[in-house]
Amino acid sequence: MKSRIRVEITGRNEFWQNAVHVEWDYQFPDRKLEVESSGFLLAHEDWIDDLKRVAAQCFCEVKFAPLDPGRRLLFRKLLARDGHD
Repeated sequence: MKSRIRVEITGRNEFWQNAVHVEWDYQFPDRKLEVESSGFLLAHEDWIDDLKRVAAQCFCEVKFAPLDPGRRLLFRKLLARDGHD
């Protein structure tokens, strides 16, 4: 069984981050990304290069998510500016 990696898609705004999912589903309909409740994704490790390429096409980046996603979410809430996460 292939190992999966938790990743995060970051980009200009929510529109472009959503565009990554749309473009991924179009280019790789047989490769399903699993969305966690925390907003992070689980992707097979051998898909990462393709996912980075698709993200770049949508002005986004793929970042490796922390093993403990709650910690990053806490920092986002603490450091949020003007009510934006």
